[in-house]
Amino acid sequence: MAADLDVVNLFIIAGGTLAIPILAFIVSFLLWPSALIKLYYWYWRRTLGLQVRYADCGGYRFCYSCRGKPGMRPSILMLHGFSAHKDSWLTVVKYLPRHLHIVCVDMPGHEGTTRTDTEDYSIQGQARRIHQFVETIGLNRKPFHLVGTSMGGNVAGVYAACYPSETCSITLICPDGQLLHPRETKFDNHLQDLEHSNYTLNIPLIPTTPEEMEDMFRLCSHILQGLVDVQQPHITFYQEVFMEIFGEKSRYALQEHLHLITAPLQVIWGKQDQVVDVSGATVIAEELSGCRVDLLDNCGHSVVMERPCQTAKLILDSAQLPGATSGKHQ
Repeated sequence: MAADLDVVNLFIIAGGTLAIPILAFIVSFLLWPSALIKLYYWYWRRTLGLQVRYADCGGYRFCYSCRGKPGMRPSILMLHGFSAHKDSWLTVVKYLPRHLHIVCVDMPGHEGTTRTDTEDYSIQGQARRIHQFVETIGLNRKPFHLVGTSMGGNVAGVYAACYPSETCSITLICPDGQLLHPRETKFDNHLQDLEHSNYTLNIPLIPTTPEEMEDMFRLCSHILQGLVDVQQPHITFYQEVFMEIFGEKSRYALQEHLHLITAPLQVIWGKQDQVVDVSGATVIAEELSGCRVDLLDNCGHSVVMERPCQTAKLILDSAQLPGATSGKHQ
């Protein structure tokens, strides 16, 4: 009888030991979803071997994550999109060989990089800041492969045009901005409505509620609330950047700089992109002979999230880096 009680007590203790962390996780998930999202990013950076570092230049601080060291092969610099951060690349970095030197930087004013009221957040202004970052960490000691998505793709294109000797190849993933392409998207129509309303309507790329975030990511409600909580303190800043990158100064920045790009160029685009129409890929290819275009079926604007493995393989293939496999080349 005593032995039976010991067994029961053992099960109760074991069950209680397991229940406490599970209960703590559930409570944290319900009460502090944004904290769990940050923990998730921290876990994946650690798992993938990425280290967070800072680079200071004249009172301006850049935050970036990196893996590996510069070597015989070109380094890879990755520029994220509007209102995102360096951890947006984690899904792609997962499929990149560990021996490659990879740098993912927080764009000007985003996440851990310095934010100032006097900063020029136009596409050209951001390109100049990224060049400052590249010089600060010595990444331009030899040409590197530059990758950018959405806003980061726009900045990457302008960067490659302004500093041609620093890039050995470029990958633009659904670069934003207007390319004078023939077809408009729902986002283009919304931009027109914004202009007509004198920017009093909600900006679709700056969600302030889980419902608006659902339009972008279609995730479960608590994760959505966590994403909203993470972005909430930065809403005013994102509105400022949005006005800059879609204003007259930046609107056609990529189009105006295309003819100055000399390094081999790759364009990756989701065929179902509802933010920037896929016909933009044709515009770029017609402007630059030899441009490689990879169009992804059943994929929208968030290529990095929707097709991370395929994106990594296409980047490696285009840059002719070890680990590449032949991708769909159109």
